[in-house]
Amino acid sequence: MQATNSTPSVTIDLGDRSYPIHISSGLLSEPGTFAALPAVDSALIVTNVTVGPLYGQSLKITLQRHYKTVHVVTLPDGEAHKNWQTLNLIFDALLGHECDRKTVLFALGGGVVGDMTGYAAASYMRGVPYVQVPTTLLSQVDSSVGGKTGINHPMGKNMIGAFYQPQLVVCDLDTLKTLPARELSAGLAEVIKYGPIADLAFLDWIEANMDSMLARDVESLAYAVKRSCEIKAWVVGQDERESGIRAILNFGHTFGHAIEAGMGYGNWLHGEAVGCGMVMAAELSFALGLVDGDFVKRLRALVQRAGLPTIAPRLDANDNAGHYLDLMRVDKKADRGEIRFVLIDGPSHATLRGAPDAMVRRVIDACSA
Repeated sequence: MQATNSTPSVTIDLGDRSYPIHISSGLLSEPGTFAALPAVDSALIVTNVTVGPLYGQSLKITLQRHYKTVHVVTLPDGEAHKNWQTLNLIFDALLGHECDRKTVLFALGGGVVGDMTGYAAASYMRGVPYVQVPTTLLSQVDSSVGGKTGINHPMGKNMIGAFYQPQLVVCDLDTLKTLPARELSAGLAEVIKYGPIADLAFLDWIEANMDSMLARDVESLAYAVKRSCEIKAWVVGQDERESGIRAILNFGHTFGHAIEAGMGYGNWLHGEAVGCGMVMAAELSFALGLVDGDFVKRLRALVQRAGLPTIAPRLDANDNAGHYLDLMRVDKKADRGEIRFVLIDGPSHATLRGAPDAMVRRVIDACSA
């Protein structure tokens, strides 16, 4: 299906840096998908060893109709490789092919590929254009949208990066057909989060359609991607650089990032950590009197139905809660040493606030294996 005026799309409204998100099947093989991009000589596809063999050639053939030269760089796969060493492979390719500042980068893969390609684009020659072509549910509903780019540091997730918006996001739903079941569940965590923070009706829809999404029903997945992108576009359009409302998109992420760092990047998928983190954040919301117990039960049941963990791992045999707290103090939302959590304080409403360490410890202990 060609990306035309009839293609389902969502617009990120950022003035002269606005861009569309195209959502449909068959977009990678349609030249019209990329017709609106600037006419330049060269492009670089950044992919990984898993996605490249599946979709790299199809995208390359399509792009060769627009660009005189299309280069490809293939990265190792996984969160464990979201670091300086892997990022340098992109810079090596750009410099080795003598790419100029008009070269367009195409991020073909999941969130790791998208984040690193965006950061490379923000940095190379102080900024070159790039396009997000997300191939996982998680990256289609969240990480490819909004311009957050970066890499991990051993002490914290996504601690090195930049805000840098793409020219275009292309969500080809056909790529979800080859997604492993575990990755599909991980993506559903980011879908689920939009209900509690912004849209109670969407939360109802997710509950009613969880089975069809797990069965990869195209219509259900298309709606999940579109509605998720609409909510994220609404938030990012108000707060591009996360100085206010955009922080609500991190529901479950403070606990989740601690799990990822504490377990070692790649042991739990990002979505698995976020799913468990949302349950922990809901428990903390309950402990603070912001929500009732029924909400916590509802969210936990939904996360379980998505095939995601709801019991947090033990990160330290001696002082598990203390280790969580140490990791969360490195979180980007922390303010002068105080950990700040995205918590639910009403129907489809989230807030960013702190909580007493003693209370957080009790929640961690209650939620941990």
